[in-house]
Amino acid sequence: MERPKILVVCGRNKRRSRTAEHIYRNDNRIQIRSAGLSPSSNRRLTESDLHWADLLFVMEESQRSKLKDQFGNLDLPEFVILHIPDDYEYMDEELIAMLRSGMESTLEKLNHKN
Repeated sequence: MERPKILVVCGRNKRRSRTAEHIYRNDNRIQIRSAGLSPSSNRRLTESDLHWADLLFVMEESQRSKLKDQFGNLDLPEFVILHIPDDYEYMDEELIAMLRSGMESTLEKLNHKN
């Protein structure tokens, strides 16, 4: 059975989405990637990322809107908005707790579907 493909998106893929990818990269329940929406992103979001993903996690409502504006021509995966502001450094303990709190119930539901 194929593991669900999770794409985590934030502004620049420097802190929030990279932290999520790092903490879940060895999770046997899922496959995970992270990307950013900004041209200055460490890894910029592409159409192929969106075709690959089964589910998108975004940090803020404005990112979901920006994503829809930039890629509205595509059949986008389902979104989950985590409501995590850009106030944390990469691998900050509070950020990790917020990511786990926001993502875990959705990942559990996905796991039970498969």
